[in-house]
Amino acid sequence: MSEVALLGNPNTGKTSLFNMLTRSYETVGNWSGVTVEKKVGVLRGRGGRIVDLPGLYSLLPLTEDESVAARFLMEESPASLLNIVDASQLERNLYLTIQLLECGRPMLIGLNMVDVARSRNITVDAALLQQELGVPVVSIVARKGTGCADVLQALGSLAQSEKSSFRIDYGPVIESSVTRMSERLNQAAETSSSNLRWTALQLLEGNEAVRSFLSGSDVLSDLDDLIEETSQQLGLTGEKSDMPTYLRKIRTERITQICAVVLDRSAQRIHTATERIDTILTHRIIGIPLFLALMFLIFKLTFDWLGSLLSDQLDGLISGTLSGWISSALDGLGASAFTHALVVDGIVGGVGGVLVFLPQICILFMLISFIEDSGYMARITLLMDRTMEAVGLSGKAFIPFIIGFGCNVPAIMAARTMEQRKDRLLTTLLVPLMSCSARLPVYALFAGVFFASDQALVVMGLYLMGMVLALALAKLFSRTLMKSEPSLFVVELPPYRMPQLLSLLRMTWEKVKGFLRKAGTIILAGSVMIWFLSNTGPSGFGVNMNDSFLASIGGALSGILTPLGFGTWQAGAALITGFMAKEVVVSTMNIIYQVPDMAGLEHQVAMAFTPLQAFSFIAFILLYIPCLATVGVIRKETSSWRWTFFSMGYSLVLAYIVAILIYQGGRLIGLT
Repeated sequence: MSEVALLGNPNTGKTSLFNMLTRSYETVGNWSGVTVEKKVGVLRGRGGRIVDLPGLYSLLPLTEDESVAARFLMEESPASLLNIVDASQLERNLYLTIQLLECGRPMLIGLNMVDVARSRNITVDAALLQQELGVPVVSIVARKGTGCADVLQALGSLAQSEKSSFRIDYGPVIESSVTRMSERLNQAAETSSSNLRWTALQLLEGNEAVRSFLSGSDVLSDLDDLIEETSQQLGLTGEKSDMPTYLRKIRTERITQICAVVLDRSAQRIHTATERIDTILTHRIIGIPLFLALMFLIFKLTFDWLGSLLSDQLDGLISGTLSGWISSALDGLGASAFTHALVVDGIVGGVGGVLVFLPQICILFMLISFIEDSGYMARITLLMDRTMEAVGLSGKAFIPFIIGFGCNVPAIMAARTMEQRKDRLLTTLLVPLMSCSARLPVYALFAGVFFASDQALVVMGLYLMGMVLALALAKLFSRTLMKSEPSLFVVELPPYRMPQLLSLLRMTWEKVKGFLRKAGTIILAGSVMIWFLSNTGPSGFGVNMNDSFLASIGGALSGILTPLGFGTWQAGAALITGFMAKEVVVSTMNIIYQVPDMAGLEHQVAMAFTPLQAFSFIAFILLYIPCLATVGVIRKETSSWRWTFFSMGYSLVLAYIVAILIYQGGRLIGLT
C-alpha cells in the first residue's frame, strides 16, 4: 500500500484537506498547532494511506510536534509528499517547500486558500509555480472541498512519476562539502529513506532529528569534522553568523526569485478586514475586557438563557419517560428486584444524572468551537502574552489552557507545540487547573441550587479562579523549579473567517462524542460500582446505606474534610469516585441520595450543603487531583513518575488550602 506524507506550515489547512481526502474527521482549528501528532487515514477511492503530520515552518524542528515530521522523513519511506501551501502567504510557506523538494521524493503541491488570496487581490499563477518548482501544483480551497478531487487524481499519477529534481546551487564550498558528506554516508552504508544530498544539507543545517537518526553510527564524528571545516572556509565562526543562517539566506534569495515570477501583489489591499478588526479586538487596553465580556456572554447562554431550559426538558425525558419505559420493560420481562434496582437506580440514575447536563455542554462546546474556527483564538494568546511572560510562560501556553476548557487530555498534548522544554513542562503541570467540561455537571448542579440568579457569574468565577491560580503557580514554579530557560513566543495570526455550519457542527460533535463515550464507559462502570458499594456492607447485600462500604470509604475522609465545610461521608465518597472522571461526582450523589430526578437531587443537595459549603466544595472539585485519564497523559508527556506525582500532590494541597480559605474565611465575615 502506497503512503503519502501530508506536510505544510501550521494553519495552512492540512487537516481540512486530510478530512476531505479520507472522509474522516480530525480536529480543525483556525490557529496554529491543531495537529500535535501524526494521523493516518485511507485515501478515498485510492486505497493508499495518507499521514497528516504536525505543521512546521522548516525541517529544523523547534518544538516536539515539529520533530515528529522531521523524524518521519528520516525513518519512514512515504511514496510521495503532499505539501500544502497558503496562497496568501506564499513567500513564507515556500521555505518548507524548498526543503521538501530537496528530499528528492515525488511531490505534489496543494496551493490552498486561493479564495483568501483572491479576497486580498493577491494573484498566484499556479502554472508558473509548477514550472519554477518542477512538480505538479493544484489550486484548492480545502475547507470547502474545492479541488480535492483534482488532488486525489494527481496523487494517483504522481506515484508513477520521477522523483523531484529541484536543486539549489549553494556555492562551491557548500556543494563540495555536500558531495564529500554524501560519499562518506554512502561508504558507511547508511540506509536513509531520504537521499544523501538532503541528509548532508540537513546535517549542515544542524537538524537534531537527522543527527539522532545517525547517532549510533561512527560516521557522525567524521561528518562533524567536515561541517566544522566548511564553517571555517566560509568564515562562519562568529556568534552572529552560522551555517543555518547562511543556508537560509541562499534559500530565501531563491524564493524571492520564484515569487517575482509567480506572484502578483500589485493590487493587494493595504488594510484588510482582519487588520481593521484587530485594531479593536487586540487593543492593548480594551482587548482583554472584550474577551472577558465575550466569555461572560458564553456562560450566560450556557447556564442562564438556554442551557438550563434544555437540561430541564432532558431531565424530564430521562427521569420520567425513559425511566418509566425501562421499568415497565423490566417488569414485563420478570426481572428480579435486584436487577430492577441495579438498572433503574444504578445505571439510569447514575448515567442519566450526568446526561441531563448534555445540552449545556453542547452549547459551551459549540461556542468555543466558533471562537476556535473564527481565528479569534490566536488573538487571545497575543493578548495574554505580556501576562504569561510576566509569570515565566510563553503566550503560546494560553492555547493549551483554552483547549483545557474542553478536556485536559488534548490540552496537555497541545503543549508539544511550545518551543521551550520549560514552557512545555510548566504548561503540562498547570493545564489540570483549567475547568474542563467534566466539571460542568458539578458546577451546573450546585450553581443551579445555591446561586440560581448568578449561575453564569459563579461558573465564570470558577474558570477565572483556575486561570489565576495557574498563573500564580507558573510564577512560583518558574522561579523555583525551572529557572534556567527563557521563554520564546512565536504565534501566527490567521485571517478572521466565518466558520462553516457543517464544520462547526462536526467540531462540536467530536467534542460531545468524547463526553458520550465517557458516559457509556467510565461513568457507566462507576455508577454500577457505586451502586454495589452503597448497597453492600460487612453484613452482606441490602444494608442500610449508612452502614455500606461506600459510607465507610467516604467516612474515612470526613474528618479531614470537616474544616472545608463538607465533612460528610457522602461528600468524601463523591470526591474519591471523582478521580475516575469528574462527572462521576454527580453520578455518585444521584445514587447516594436515591432520587428519581434532578429536582430530587437538587432538594437533597440543598439540605446537605449551605451556599458557603457548596462554593467551597465546587472550588475543591475544580482544583483537586486530575482525573485518571489526565494523570495518564501527564505521565506519557513528561516520561516521569516524579512530575506525575508532583502534579497530583500539589493540586490536592492547593485545593485543600483554597477550600479552607473560602469556608473559614466566609465564616469569619458572617457568610453561611
